[in-house]
Formats: sequence, structure tokens, C-alpha cells
Amino acid sequence: MKESRRARRIQRHYRRMNRPGGLNLTALMDIFTILVFFLMVNSSDVRVLQQDSDIQLPSSEAEQVPESILRVVVAGDSILVGGREVARLDGVTEGDGGEVIAGLESHLAGRPEAGKDAGAMIVADRSLDYARLRPVMRSAVNAGYTRLHLAVESTPESEGGTP
Repeated sequence: MKESRRARRIQRHYRRMNRPGGLNLTALMDIFTILVFFLMVNSSDVRVLQQDSDIQLPSSEAEQVPESILRVVVAGDSILVGGREVARLDGVTEGDGGEVIAGLESHLAGRPEAGKDAGAMIVADRSLDYARLRPVMRSAVNAGYTRLHLAVESTPESEGGTP
């Protein structure tokens, strides 16, 4: 039997309206692109120092964000620069202006950034005496690292301490 034009039009309309809808990926891609750039820009605001599990940092209420500079780690009797042992704390000798650690001083002096206004961060356990830390600092200064920082663990003011 022959269908009327009206019946064919209704059938076409029915097929067109009842097929599954497509997903508009263009808008979704735009959202994810913006989200990726947002996360990349804002992820640089947070800096976490790589911390060794055997080193307990001293607490501080400092709010200044640490710079990305050379890390000198004092772990036990070893002194590590870049994750490699370069000297030992028991290698203290008398040098220019006080006690120095010759192995550390020579290693730091040979680095390319050593010189005017170079910085280093000393990461040491809170139980380490200052008298044992002083030769490390003196060696770094003699090698050309004049801006020395001591790594600390930041604690909020409300947890204690002096106001």
C-alpha cells in the first residue's frame, strides 16, 4: 500500500527526533584546557622541601617561602650535597677565620653557582649542636655562598609559641 506524503513526513520526523543525541566535545575540551592551565599556574605557589625521614627540622613561625637553592644536608655525621656524600662532620680542620670542613669547602667552591651572592640552604636535625653546625656554615661562606638559610618546619602561630 502506498503511503501518503503526510505519513512519510511524520515517519521522517519520528526517525530524526528519536535517534541518540551526540556529545558536544568542543565545550568539554575548552573547559578541560582552561582547568589544566589554571592548575599549572597555581601549582607553582606551593613549595615543599624534600625532607629526609631521619631529620627532624626545628619549628618556626616563619612565613617566608623558601627559595630554590642548593641544599646542604647534614644527616648524622655525613654532609650531603645533591644527595651525594661530599664530607663528614668529623673532618673539621683549622682554616681561614675558624674551623672548616675541607672536603665540603672544596666541593662547594667547584660548583658553577659559587661566588658573589650565591645561596645555600642547610638542612640539619634540630638536635644538632650549633658548635657542630658552625664549621659547615664557615665552609660554605669560604666557598662563596654568602646567603645561608637554615631549613625549618613552619608551624602556625595558634599552635603555640610567643605572640
